Amino acid sequence: MVYQHISVQPLTPTIGAVVSGIDLGAPSAEAFAEIKRAWLEHLVLFFCDQTINPEQHLKLGQMLGELHIHPAAPYRDDNPALMAIYAGPDSHRNNGDTWHSDVSADEEPPMASILYLQTAPEVGGDTLWANMYAAYEALSSPIKALLGSLSAKHSANYTGYYGDHEPQRKNPSAEHPVIRTHPETGRKALFVNQGFTRRIIGLSDHESQSLLDMLFDHIKHPQFHCRFQWQENTVALWDNRCTQHLAVWDYFPEVRSGTRVTVKGDRPF
Repeated sequence: MVYQHISVQPLTPTIGAVVSGIDLGAPSAEAFAEIKRAWLEHLVLFFCDQTINPEQHLKLGQMLGELHIHPAAPYRDDNPALMAIYAGPDSHRNNGDTWHSDVSADEEPPMASILYLQTAPEVGGDTLWANMYAAYEALSSPIKALLGSLSAKHSANYTGYYGDHEPQRKNPSAEHPVIRTHPETGRKALFVNQGFTRRIIGLSDHESQSLLDMLFDHIKHPQFHCRFQWQENTVALWDNRCTQHLAVWDYFPEVRSGTRVTVKGDRPF
């Protein structure tokens, strides 16, 4: 794909690309259109050496759509659309420490997440992303046929998850197809994740857990992944409709912190 306003360097043949030649604080309409094209192709994009303020961060998200409010996470600047990402010496856990698609337990899960990482540990703290198109396509035809007829229950219980922070709304719960169709590309993607998917509707407990365990193990295959080593002032933009990610917590007690803006999606089909 040819770009006139940005440079795009793929991280792997399957997923991920580093984008340069753009200031995310004030992207032109033409440059942003190319960013979106690259995003739909590579699923997660990384922009290094960026300096954006909260207003610019929010505006960047709004260029994709209406902003999503996390059900329970702390936030910055008295604005619940600016989700706080933090792990440090007093933390008992880090954000995203299990393979997941952001808030898939919502009736309309987010379509996009934009993380601006401002403080990175000296070493460690990488994040992995997985391509759910590729995960679906690698399944056998009989398994694809089985999964295509199934739905799954997604739910989240944030009780005590963010300490004393008062949740923005009740813990979400929803049923979604196990295989979803991306509303912009028309491609099919696997849509179950270890973070939020609890059971397959219509199967016995044993059948449901066995099938989910197989799919969760399948998703972990490195052929579907890219791994990104963060530097301070890096922005990542990913598509929650066709990716999952895992934040590695191997840097304790160092600090890793930033701010995430999330964009509303539609109901999976």
